[in-house]
Amino acid sequence: MTKQEIQSGCRDGIPIALGYFSVSFSFGIMAMGGGFSVFQAALTSLTNMTSAGQFAGLQIVIAGGTLLEMAATQLIINLRYALMSLSLSQKLSEKVTMRQRLMIAFANTDEIFAVAMSHGKELSFPYMIGLQSLPILGWTAGTACGAAAGSVLPASVNSALSVALYGMFMAVVIPAAKKAVSVLSVVLLSAFMSCLLYYVPAFKGISAGMSIILCTVAVSAAGAVLFPLPEEGGDE
Repeated sequence: MTKQEIQSGCRDGIPIALGYFSVSFSFGIMAMGGGFSVFQAALTSLTNMTSAGQFAGLQIVIAGGTLLEMAATQLIINLRYALMSLSLSQKLSEKVTMRQRLMIAFANTDEIFAVAMSHGKELSFPYMIGLQSLPILGWTAGTACGAAAGSVLPASVNSALSVALYGMFMAVVIPAAKKAVSVLSVVLLSAFMSCLLYYVPAFKGISAGMSIILCTVAVSAAGAVLFPLPEEGGDE
């Protein structure tokens, strides 16, 4: 049964692994351009497994940001994983030990969480290990390949490939923005505030890491105030 559960998890993790490989390829190229070695870039992906957090962290490293900025940025960007882990824990089998839960939490990414929650059965440790193994491999291998390619490809090609991440973000945001005015408004507000902090001379002293923190907190607060979600079971 254990072998079948691992195989089932691996099958479910194949599409995630393929997607992670392509996205992390872009991270590898950007890390190489920021002065990372192939080993350092791959090790970063292997020990983090967080796309948005890694890209934001890379920008802070390149900009020479402080450890405090790095910690605050990662806390804000990755705080959702705490809520996702709490939700996922409710579906785990009672046989899953605390040590196993900690291992599962390491790679509880957005995509893995979505697949696990849609799984029709109770989640066992062998299934989760199978589900997470290939995505971890894909994310790390993609980063290594991207970093290796970045060291030999022409600068023009590296520049073109590095925009793949922004294309992915647009593919995620645009459909949601077309369906909901609230999402569109928050996206436009984010772009406006980012440009404000970057181009207005009065804000030139703000570092890249602090700009990310300010934009994230301010826009999230504005979205919560302007577009509050109705309470479940309350009056509409």
